[in-house]
Amino acid sequence: MDEYSFLHHASAGLSQNQMQTFMLVYNSRRKNPTDILLATFLGFLGLAGVQRFMTRQYFLGFMYLISGGFFGIGTLVDLLTYKSIANDYNRHLAYECYQVAKMNN
Repeated sequence: MDEYSFLHHASAGLSQNQMQTFMLVYNSRRKNPTDILLATFLGFLGLAGVQRFMTRQYFLGFMYLISGGFFGIGTLVDLLTYKSIANDYNRHLAYECYQVAKMNN
């Protein structure tokens, strides 16, 4: 499911004011897949795990950092799956933003 249709589904039932809040919060916090890709490349320069820290996967980011991206294998896998890493983060974020928007009457 592409991001637009997912956001439409995730924001169903919000009023116009709540929808503006939802989109404002979501757009300020979402992760661009290209940013995740660039952060993953840092793993090959000795700074593995930045992409996991960016997506609030702190334990995994720490494990990448101390193991060199699981000896480069994890970093290589993340290069192939960077879009799904960003999409998973953005989906969780959309649900959080929905809760914030619902609290904003």
